[in-house]
Amino acid sequence: MRTRIAFPMSEGKLSEHFGHCEQFVIVTLVNNEIVKEELLSPPGHVHGAYPKFLVGQAVDVVIAGGIGQSAVTILQTNGVEVISGVEVSDIQTMVADYVNGTLVSTGDSCGHHDSHHHH
Repeated sequence: MRTRIAFPMSEGKLSEHFGHCEQFVIVTLVNNEIVKEELLSPPGHVHGAYPKFLVGQAVDVVIAGGIGQSAVTILQTNGVEVISGVEVSDIQTMVADYVNGTLVSTGDSCGHHDSHHHH
């Protein structure tokens, strides 16, 4: 089981705004263990560039502080799970929470859906 998770980063921590991030950390998990962490610089910021860049990197999940609806749509259309509005902490913690199923997407653009997971 291999999962690639992308985190938009700004100043070394999870970016509050996906579209304004400086870099992406892409973590590869195999059987829920981190086997690789890559730090990638995204292409120039044009509309839709970041989500398409991540789709091109074959990521499975995007974990973000905040993310615009258009980016969410592009990602989800390409089968990428989007978890947004998460509490910003370090990568290892967020990955561990994701693996444990305790990372909650508040999807800060809409209401809370505690019992519903959209896949």
